Amino acid sequence: MKRMRLLSKVILTVFIINLLCISLNSLYISASGEIREEIDYEFNAGSDDYVYGGYIFSDKSSLETKPMVIPSKPGKVIKKIEWADKSTKQVLRTVSGFKSGKTKIDINDGLKDTLQGTKLKVTSKDNGNFGSIYYWDRWSINDPANWDGKHWRAGAGRVSVADSRGCDANVPKENIQGHLLPKYPGCTDPNLEADIPRTSPFYINDPTDSMNLIWIKDGAISKIKKDISASNVRIDDNNIIPDLHNGPGGYTDPSTVGGEVAGLADLSIITIYFKQTFNNDTYNKYWANPGAKQVWYFSKFFVDFNSVTYRYKDKLLIATYADGTSGLEITGNKCVAPGGTTQLVAKLTKVDGTTWELKNHAKLTWTSSNASVMTINNSGLVTAVASTGTSTITARFADSTQALDEKADFSMTVGTGSSCTDDNNGGNPGGGTGQCKYTIAAPSSGSTVTGNKMNPDVTGMIKADNRGNEKFDVLRGIPTSENLYANVFANQYLFQHTFAKMSGKVNYQCQVEVTYALEWKQKQPDVCTTNKQGQRVCTPQPDLTMRDTESKTYSFSFQRDYSYWQINNIEVYGIQRASMNNYALPNGTVTLQPSGYSAPSLSTDHNSDASAHVKPKDSGTISFTPATVPGMYTRPSVPNDESQLKSRAESQTGEPEVRNDLVTFNGTTIMSNSWTTKHGTTPGNIPSPTIIGQNVLYRSGMLISSKLVNAANTPSSGTIYYNLVPGNINGGSDKQFSINGINTVTVHTPVVNYSSITDDREYNQKTTPNYIRAALILERPFTVRMPTNGQHVNYPGYGDRDYAKYFRMKQVWFPFDVYTADRSRFIPKRTWTDIPVNQLDTTFFLPVWVDEGDYSVLYRTIAENAPDSFTHQPTANTNWENHVATHEIAVEVIGRVYDFHVTDIMDFNWETVFRKQKGSSEPTGNSYWVGSKGIDGDARGNAFPYELPVRKGSHPDSSYKNVAVKTGYAFKFDLKTKGNMFGSGDGIHLKPTFYFTDSKGQKRQEVDVYYHTDERKFIRIGSAEDKVRRSMELNARLRNVPEQRILDAAGAFYELFASSISTSRQAYIEEWARAAKKPTTIGSYSDLFLPYHVRTFMGPTSVPTGVSKARAYSSIQQWYGEYNLPAKLYIVPKGFDLSKQFSFNDKAPFFLRDGFLIVNVDIETVRDGQKGKPHLQYIKAPLTNQWKREGSHPQFTDPYGVTFRLKDGDVMFYRADQSSVDDFGVTGTH
Repeated sequence: MKRMRLLSKVILTVFIINLLCISLNSLYISASGEIREEIDYEFNAGSDDYVYGGYIFSDKSSLETKPMVIPSKPGKVIKKIEWADKSTKQVLRTVSGFKSGKTKIDINDGLKDTLQGTKLKVTSKDNGNFGSIYYWDRWSINDPANWDGKHWRAGAGRVSVADSRGCDANVPKENIQGHLLPKYPGCTDPNLEADIPRTSPFYINDPTDSMNLIWIKDGAISKIKKDISASNVRIDDNNIIPDLHNGPGGYTDPSTVGGEVAGLADLSIITIYFKQTFNNDTYNKYWANPGAKQVWYFSKFFVDFNSVTYRYKDKLLIATYADGTSGLEITGNKCVAPGGTTQLVAKLTKVDGTTWELKNHAKLTWTSSNASVMTINNSGLVTAVASTGTSTITARFADSTQALDEKADFSMTVGTGSSCTDDNNGGNPGGGTGQCKYTIAAPSSGSTVTGNKMNPDVTGMIKADNRGNEKFDVLRGIPTSENLYANVFANQYLFQHTFAKMSGKVNYQCQVEVTYALEWKQKQPDVCTTNKQGQRVCTPQPDLTMRDTESKTYSFSFQRDYSYWQINNIEVYGIQRASMNNYALPNGTVTLQPSGYSAPSLSTDHNSDASAHVKPKDSGTISFTPATVPGMYTRPSVPNDESQLKSRAESQTGEPEVRNDLVTFNGTTIMSNSWTTKHGTTPGNIPSPTIIGQNVLYRSGMLISSKLVNAANTPSSGTIYYNLVPGNINGGSDKQFSINGINTVTVHTPVVNYSSITDDREYNQKTTPNYIRAALILERPFTVRMPTNGQHVNYPGYGDRDYAKYFRMKQVWFPFDVYTADRSRFIPKRTWTDIPVNQLDTTFFLPVWVDEGDYSVLYRTIAENAPDSFTHQPTANTNWENHVATHEIAVEVIGRVYDFHVTDIMDFNWETVFRKQKGSSEPTGNSYWVGSKGIDGDARGNAFPYELPVRKGSHPDSSYKNVAVKTGYAFKFDLKTKGNMFGSGDGIHLKPTFYFTDSKGQKRQEVDVYYHTDERKFIRIGSAEDKVRRSMELNARLRNVPEQRILDAAGAFYELFASSISTSRQAYIEEWARAAKKPTTIGSYSDLFLPYHVRTFMGPTSVPTGVSKARAYSSIQQWYGEYNLPAKLYIVPKGFDLSKQFSFNDKAPFFLRDGFLIVNVDIETVRDGQKGKPHLQYIKAPLTNQWKREGSHPQFTDPYGVTFRLKDGDVMFYRADQSSVDDFGVTGTH
């Protein structure tokens, strides 16, 4: 019945377990009493990690879990925690650091594990850049610093071939002024770099994975350079790349070949290497300097980029629960007498905590390791086979239904003597016990694990903003008022450590007292009797068994080895700051504080005492029951069982537990302090640091002060500072390191000077203009242009552009007096005048008193950083040592001749035109001007008919509309000049030319004019016989020249030439006044010359301080003249030879009568008496015609509708058929 009840319980238990398996689908049933369950877990994931579909994607190859939480289950203990594959459910490994036996695990237990992510390839396809250009420059044939143009230099940028020396020998040459220069560089650069903006996202690229083609966020993509690769690199030769020369752009050079990844700052822009051969000049530009040339080569790419991501949460965390702890233990004697037997018992502890003492069981097996010494049957009964020896008895209980599989070992010895029996049944009183005490011997240091990275691998740079798109190459030049950035790259941390392996021994000192049972024989005397026969019969008696005990104390020792790792030294350093120094930086220095940087974390637990590292095992009680020591017929001596006792002590003393010092770096355990057996776990190394990102030690927008003068190749220096982080052991202090190799900076503030001045050539009346000089006309405005743009050096950021930003001032210097355009400010000669920097054009006014002649106008543009004492050079300060650009322009100051007009006609029909009444000398103010316009073409104010030529219809009285001037009558005229026409050798030359036109305005032709004298008939005007001379008085009644003006002219002339005049001023003026009333010869019918005697001055009388009043007053001159022809004229076509005509008189028909004789004058000025080299022209200047400017007409129509064509210089239309003689009825020449 008892068996039946037990069987019923077993059946019921199996039924309940099966029921649980069916109902709990989240549990895994491993064996009877065990439950497996999935446990949720979390990672210490970063903010950039990407969660999708229940998975975590990260750029880190391993992630640590957060502390695990394993809940308790009633009556259960946690037996196992394992990782399993999520898809196959296959167990991968046990959770590191887990120890079974706990009922639950919570956060405070700190159970964490580190998992390796599943590495997946990701790809971003078809990324293209905007295109890039690499420039090569060939310099002028006059530039020895650049090989006189015989080689090319690569432009600034990421190039590995800096110039064409060595690769341009076979390049075609071009002839530049006799110099054979290579047409293009001819080099191949295999390590050019192109920045490719990543425009396409990353997708998983693993066709074997179920998540293939899933998009992955950038934060979860590895940014380690070894993980990044470029593939499917193609050149883009279909799209135009913009050209910085404002040209139409161009296409990728055919030699372009894309390469591998060169580097990256982040995943937004990835740099690749590429190769180009510079073997053409398809895109080129020639500069102004001979030989200077630039060629450029385009490149544009499409690239696929590959990297990796690591997938997490694709592993299951499985906890296995069991009903307590099962086990098996053997009890019984450890000694069996030879030939004897002893009973062993197997004590089974089941997972439910119950114990069972078993000798025989269907699931229990007994075995002996050495059956030749002893055997054991199925009931646990040991039988000694040999007289001596040892064997290991093994019991195993295996029952799959109970999920039990336990075994135990038991070491036994076959002893001698009958006393070695079960439970001392043989009456053996021997036996003993003892203890071992241990001491931990001091360890010695052995091998070491060292790590060292104390070199920061620091580099730095100072460049022009903006990073990655630097406008200037600071090695060649950067202006003041531009911005710099400073960037330092270094290892994110430094460290050094020495971990020592400490090895030693645990010494066990043992003492065991053993009592031995002694047994020997003692012979007994025979018992003798007399038998019936009387014989003495002795019967031998059995030996007497003698027994005794004897105790013996054993002392012995043994050792256990141990080793663990301790920290001899550890130092970890984090970045504190960096500083950089350079002339161009604000105040010469900048401090860079880390941004977006986390210092490394270090946690240590160090103890130099070995007892903190070693936990020896206790040997426990040493029990020993020796066999009875037999003797023969003497008391035996006790044996020496020390080796057996020592063996027994060693066998039951386990290896010591040890643990290391603790080192945790950035949350990762480098040296574990978990307890292990005998030897501590060998520590790892702190991982080598990587270089910090580009934004950690970075500062931009640092303005170069405009107070810094130009300086070339200014040196740079720097220091990076690291702080010792907490947790160091045995040493260390803050560190600082020099930053070597920082680039130099050249401060070169550019100014250009491409100034110009207006050439007033349309007002240039010079007979022989100087075309290489700009014409400046007296009393006219002129404009100087000072642009701030132009060609400078061909450095990045310079070139041909506007440089106003860098100008402190613009100045112009005139060697003569000027006014501002509105004449509000007088600027004395030889004065530097400021021009507003942003003002392109500035207009000035040239005073009339400036001497005519050649001058040079100077210009200078001054850089904002120019020192008080500066040097300069023409056009642009291309040499950094200069702060000023200069320019010089050759100019010529030129005067004027203008305002010719007829002021009086001696014909009585015209008297009231010029006089207020007949017989009066008081003028009406009327005169006949060239036209209706003044000196500069503006309206003068005179109206018709007061315009030249004087002809029929010029009389203002309509009743005289048919009246023209008769031959023989003189007409008065005057004109003006400006400039240096105030000398005694200066004058006006007028050359008359004669034309005839009939009364219908037809057949205008040049003619010769003849007249008679008393001595000779038919004298041709202009011939050698034409000797009649004309004279005039300046101060005549009908000349109407104010006498005060004559006197003022005399005074001014005296002031100008006083050094060459021997009389007093007053006497000179009086003599001048007398001369003005005397006749002055002014020429003949064919040629007039107005000398200084018929000249007055009318220049300004109010002048700025420092200007000669006499010189200013004399700078405008008025010249007076008059002209007439003989009264009786004989007109023939030009060249008609009267000498070949026979027998003719005054009435000859070939004389031209029915029409008008036109007097046309050519006017020019003469300086210093050089009539053969006239100075200014009124009409026939190569560049202008003042006659036309003043409004002359090409024709006129008389009151009767007859139209006459005119020529410039036409002054008077005389009636060819009417003479002044007709008015008097007498004859005469004039």
